[in-house]
Parts: sequence; C-alpha cells; structure tokens
Amino acid sequence: MRDSRRPDHPTPAPPPPPPLRARLRTLVRAFATVLLVVGTVTGTGGLATTAQAATSGPCDLYAAGGTPCVAAHSTTRALYAAYGGALYQVRRASDGRTQNIAPLAAGGVADAAAQDAFCAGTACVVTIVFDQSGHGNDLAYQGPGGAGGSDTPASATSEALSLGGAKAYSLYINPGNSYWHDGSSSGMPLGSAPQGAYMVTSGTHVNGGCCFDYGNSETDRKADGAGAMNAIYFGTSCWFGGCSGTGPWVQADLEYGLYSGGSQSWNQNQRAFTSRYVTAMLKNNGTTRFALKGGDAQSGGLTTLWNGALPPGYSPMKQQGAVILGSGGDCCNGNTNQSLGTFYEGAVVSGYPSDATDDAVQANIAAAGYSTGTGTGTTTGPLHAVGAGKCLDVPNSSTTGGTQTQIYSCSGGANQTWTATSSGQLTVYSGSTRLCLDANDKGTANGTKAIVWPCNGQPNQQWVRNANGTITGAQSGLCLDVSGASTANGAPVQLWACNGQGNQQWKLG
Repeated sequence: MRDSRRPDHPTPAPPPPPPLRARLRTLVRAFATVLLVVGTVTGTGGLATTAQAATSGPCDLYAAGGTPCVAAHSTTRALYAAYGGALYQVRRASDGRTQNIAPLAAGGVADAAAQDAFCAGTACVVTIVFDQSGHGNDLAYQGPGGAGGSDTPASATSEALSLGGAKAYSLYINPGNSYWHDGSSSGMPLGSAPQGAYMVTSGTHVNGGCCFDYGNSETDRKADGAGAMNAIYFGTSCWFGGCSGTGPWVQADLEYGLYSGGSQSWNQNQRAFTSRYVTAMLKNNGTTRFALKGGDAQSGGLTTLWNGALPPGYSPMKQQGAVILGSGGDCCNGNTNQSLGTFYEGAVVSGYPSDATDDAVQANIAAAGYSTGTGTGTTTGPLHAVGAGKCLDVPNSSTTGGTQTQIYSCSGGANQTWTATSSGQLTVYSGSTRLCLDANDKGTANGTKAIVWPCNGQPNQQWVRNANGTITGAQSGLCLDVSGASTANGAPVQLWACNGQGNQQWKLG
C-alpha cells in the first residue's frame, strides 16, 4: 500500500460498501501428516541430518484441501515434496555471474553449501526468488536489471539459519530492497476471487516503514484504491492509531490501510509476535469476510486474530494479481521501499483455505525445524519430547549400560543433557561415565528399547535428525518414540515405525 498520509498524495475516501452477501464455502479437511524420507547427509547439526525429502510440503497440504498454491516462494526449502528445481538465484559482485540454488534433494532444504562455494571471497545478492507452483510467478528485485524500478536486490548472506539441522539462508529485506512480479495472467486471483496466503517471517527484524508485505498487489505499482491489494503485512506500523503495544503485528494490507481487523478501529484481539520465527496468515473470500492468524513458526498452533467482515468499502475486493514481497503496492517505480523484514517461505493460494488446512500447514512449518545457528558443530542441551512437553531422561541418573531411557519433567540435570556429535551420536554425561543412546541389541524391530550404553561407534548408536522433528536410527530407519504416546513421567522410550505423530517429535536444546 502507499502512505496515504503524505500531503502530496491525498487519499480518496473509500466507496461505500455494498450490502453484505452471505456465502457458504465447502471446507475440505487438509492432509495433515508430515513425514520425511530418510536420506543421510552427515556432519551438520551435530547429528547426521537428512536431505529433507518430504512426503508433504505446505503446497501439497493446500492442494489436498482444495486450495492449490498459485505462487510459492522460499529461500530455505522446497514447498512441495516433489519439487527439486531452483529456489532462488544469487549474483556475485566479483564478475556479475549468477547461479541458481536448488534443494539438496526434491522436497528438501536449500543447498547452502552451493551458495557458499559460489559466493566465496565476494559479495552476493538475491536477484530472483523462483515460483515453485509452476505458474511462473518468479519474483525479481524491483530495480534495473530486475523487474525495473528504484530498489536493489537483498544481500544473500545477511542471515544464515538452521532448518532441520541443515544450513540455509533467509531473504533479509532492508529499506531499498523489494521483489515483484505481474502475475495477472499466470494464475493469481483477480477481482473478488477468494485467496489465501501465508509467510514465515521474523519478529526480530522489523520496523514501521511502509510496508513489509507478501501477497497480491497492483500491476501498475500505483495505489489504485480500496481492495486493489490483498497482502499479509508484518511490522510495527499502527496505521489508523489506537494500537495496543508496539508490535510487530500480523495485519492485512488491502490498500489505503493496514487493517488489524474489520474496521479502522484497533482490533482488541490483536497481539504482538516477537519470536525469532513467525507464521503469518491471511485469507479473504473476496466479498464478505477475511481472517488473520499468527503463530510461532517453531512450535504450537495458530492464534486467530480476526475472522469476520471485510472493512467498509472493501466489498467486493478488486485484486489485480501482481505478487509483491517486501514493499507496499505503490513501490518501487520512482520511489524506494521503506520497510525491513525477513522472508523464509510463503505461498499464495487460490480459494479460501479451511481452518484444518491452516493448522496442517502450521504443523508442517513447526516440524521443519527452523532454528538459529547454521547447522554445524556440536549441540548440547535437553532433548525435548515435543508431544509430551517433557525431556529424554536416564532414570535415576543411572550410569549403568543397558538402562532404558524414559521421558520425565525437564530438570536441567546431567541425566537429561544430551550432546549431538559430528559422528551422529547422542551422548549423555561426560568423561569416564559418558554413554551413548543405543538401539538395544542392534534391534531393528518395533519396540526395540532405546537404552544408554558405552559409546562404541556402531551403527546402532548413530542417529539421524530429520527436518520434521523426528530422530531415526541410522541402522534401523525407525523413529525414536515415546511408548503408547504417553505424556506421563517415566514413560519408556523405544524405536517404532515412523508415523508422523507427536510422540515421535523431538527438539534438541
């Protein structure tokens, strides 16, 4: 959107709203199981990590819910299980050459090592973020040599992170960086067609400049009136005043205003999202209602911030079908982006996603394993059993080989402090009492006990951390599992066929 408060650009009053028309939509349950195929890449994240070949990505889940992605972008991972094409393009300063960065494997995490090798000894920028949906909605920077305009491409190396234990890079937007594509003839929703969108962003790199957006925008890059945009906004801008707190907030940029709810009055259900990784969602049926949701992209569910009527003057919507990332709609042809923000992944979908689909996508994002660091070196800390809210524990602080592990309330004790080594072991204690997590008797059958045993370097003591939060035995391929999906103190830990359930989700540190 444009800054309608500038005196040289007065804002016309929005047209009066037509009468609301009720419309029922069929809600299709989303396919929510997120399961990754094991393919080992050793030496990262302490534990060996997979090549992150997922059987379901966010866009697979949207498709299963009847709302397919029409634009899908990420610098961190593939958003479809079968996608193995380019994620983004980098250009280096030393000779102006470009290189496309693809996933390590289809459905996997970006090949950060390829970027590191290409950019060694010089600066690199991100020139294109490719559309994974097949519609050709590739985002180019809004500047000379890109989509045209006054902005420049973002640095390719400002923020490294770990995704499922593998190194990746974000798209780190600063003022003067933005991306755009005219998608009006390549599948983007137009007029009052229903649309959904999500992005994973960060609550730690924000400002109040206009406007860190992702979604549907104007094709002429001008502020064309109420309803011409339908984009997620994330930042600290309090457009109409009266805001509670300092943000950052998930809002809707519908042009001529950032809306926290269904009017210019501040929505009291709004809340700030300050975590390092944030999921932001917007869905709009184009005629009567829209919804805003947000959540922690590392764990937990979504908070519904608004689910109700469109603001007065925005029914029906008048979407034009350009795709915007990092700026408002009337940028950046003659002016420059004033916002900053971080983009990891996101998609625009055709249709109004069901709440079940929203929840499935959030679960997929949380399971992907966004975390700080670069996925290298040794990691030490408690190993959290995510489904139970407890920690992997050696009963009674035993140092006897053969003791079966359990889950127990987290205490920070030495018997709950695990180290993921570069050789794929999970060790507990140190010095002469150091023990390894071990598949009892080298078992490969369901129910094999997960015990501690003196470290011996055998395959039954090597573990693979997967991008969906599971930990699998390198020898057996089975998942580390809390028996019976119990959440009780003392529940034994075993190996079991991977099934995508919460009792097989783990988080180290």
